[in-house]
Parts: sequence; structure tokens; C-alpha cells
Amino acid sequence: MKASLPPGVPSTNVSAASRPDAIATPVALTDRRPVVPAERLVAEMVPPPRFSGVSFGSYLPDPTQPSQYEAVQVLEQFAGTLNGADGAGAPKRSWFRRTAPAPAGPAGVYLDGGYGVGKTHLLASLWHATPGPKAFGTFVELTNLVGALGFQQAVQTLSGHRLLCIDEFELDDPGDTVLVSTLLRRLVDNGVKLAATSNTLPDKLGEGRFAAADFLREIQGLAGHFRPLRIDGQDYRHRGLPEAPPPYSDEVVEAAAARTPGASLDGFGDLLNHLSAVHPSRYGALLDDVHAVFLRGVEPVEDQSTALRLVVLADRMYDRELPITASGIPFDQVFSAEMLRGGYRKKYLRAVSRLVALARDSGNVGRISQGAA
Repeated sequence: MKASLPPGVPSTNVSAASRPDAIATPVALTDRRPVVPAERLVAEMVPPPRFSGVSFGSYLPDPTQPSQYEAVQVLEQFAGTLNGADGAGAPKRSWFRRTAPAPAGPAGVYLDGGYGVGKTHLLASLWHATPGPKAFGTFVELTNLVGALGFQQAVQTLSGHRLLCIDEFELDDPGDTVLVSTLLRRLVDNGVKLAATSNTLPDKLGEGRFAAADFLREIQGLAGHFRPLRIDGQDYRHRGLPEAPPPYSDEVVEAAAARTPGASLDGFGDLLNHLSAVHPSRYGALLDDVHAVFLRGVEPVEDQSTALRLVVLADRMYDRELPITASGIPFDQVFSAEMLRGGYRKKYLRAVSRLVALARDSGNVGRISQGAA
């Protein structure tokens, strides 16, 4: 029986025989095992495609949230301190002697707030407003870069930058705490300015995930690098918008994927299992040349390790603005109530917010597909 496609889902309205160019062959992400050289990790330390053209002027503060207006003003002033034509803001470094201690006071700004208040937009706007050399990456991408290059080489590479922007700053284990604390201290000593976003204040990082009290000195050292800036507000991704569309049937998902150029099609459980064999630093490469994601059988995630991998994948799909068409349960039911009460609560809520937004975008797949055909 032929699938009946709901509004917004791709349909050619003609037979495959008469329109062979309308039939696509979706790729399976589970067949991909990307290898990402260190050079690519460095070259890709720029804002993701979703934020490639943003600016302070394109940020739309919520009129009821004064902290959003304040954040724009503070960051514009901070960008101004990095824009000296005489190069006064450029980092100073030396590989053959110890550098002088950095000036007293925070070396950067730290945007703290709930998910969906525009922190990444503002961070990317700061990056765009600052002359190079500069780097932008998520916390996961930063730690992955250190792993790929080695600590000393990462320090050398990043010390040549005027600004380092770190999105989604989180500390999930003690090793990351010590590593990042040491790395940022070395970069600040070499004159690099910092900017970061997170859902957690810098002196509260690690709480609920590990024995943060045992690493209090490292955490306080991290906090000392930043001027915290609180941004309040509602999640803009769902402000005044309708709820995400209900899941489709497997038959509809498969038919839509076959009519969408650049589609990937996977079983949800199979994809989550595959993620365990792919390093999170490669999740972006996993999505190379994919323009729309189709998933069969979305179901609750049973364990925390799998859930955290899904969070990273959701971030990379959101960065690339990939609409998701799925069957199974709605994305706001993927994480259990227990998970949403735990130490990774804010990560899971961010992932739900982004997955729901991408599922809502699936209504545009039909228009994109027909336009491409």
C-alpha cells in the first residue's frame, strides 16, 4: 500500500518511472566511520553554519529581559578592546622563556543562562566582530583538539590567537577539569582573551557530575579567568511557535527519505549503537554532505552514556540546520524523568530543545526537495 504523505513531507506527485531524477538514495550514517585529521579540527574552529552570518545587530533581545540588552552592550565593549589597530590586543608569546604574568582581572567573559536565550548567537557575534587570528569551538571540540594535537602543541597553536570562544562549557569529569584549567591558564598567560557560554556558573561547574569539592581549587581557577554575565529569558526556539509535529509512520519516513536529495536514513537504535564506535569529535564529519536526517523508531534512551552521545549528535545536527523527520516517540520523551533530574539535566534539556526545533523544521523538507528536483 502506497504511503500517504502528510503536509510538509516530501512528495513528487509523479511516478518514479516518469521522474527518476526525483528518487534519491539516502545514505546510512551507520555505514560511516569518518577519520578526521588534526588539521581539519583546527581549520574548523569557526562558528557553525547556523551562526556563520550573525552579528550583534541581528540578535533580537527579548523586550522583557534587560539582561539580554546588557549582554550585547558588554560584548560589544569587549570586542572593542580586541580591535586595536596597533595590535595592542594581540597575544604575546615566546617559546624560549616564561611569559610575564597576565594582568590582574578576568581575561574574558562568561555567558551564563538557560538554553535558547541566544548565548551561542552572541558568542559567534563576538567572534565575527574580532580580528583574527581567533578560534571558536564547543567545549567537546576543544578537549578533542587537545587530544589530537597533544597538550603542548595545542598550547602553541591556540596561543597564536587573539580570542578563543568556547561554546557549551561543561566539566563532566575531573580529568577535564584539570586539563582545561591548565590549558586556559597557559593561554591567558600568553595573552589570549577568552569568551565562553554555559548553562552553569563557572564556580558551579562539575556539581552533580563528580566530587567537585575535591577539585575546588581548579574550578575556582577557571572562574577567575572570566567575568560572569547572566542572560535571562525563555527559549527562543519555542517562543510563540507551535509544538513540534507528531512523529510520522515508518512508511512515511522511508518514502520521504527516498525523495529528498542529501538524505540520511537510519534506525534510531542502530544509530545510537553506532555512535559508541565513533569518537564524538567525528560526529560533525559523520554528517558531511547530509542535508536532512530521517530516523525510524525513535525510542527512550536507556543509559546515560548513550544519552550523552545523543546530546553531542543533536548539537552537531543543530549546528548544521539539518531537519529531522522521524517515527516513534516525540523527542521530548527521549530522556527519562530520572535523567532530567540528574547532573546532566541542562544538557538533556538543551538537546530536547534543539531536536524539537529540528523536527519542526522537517515541515520544510518538502519544499526543499521539490525545489531541488
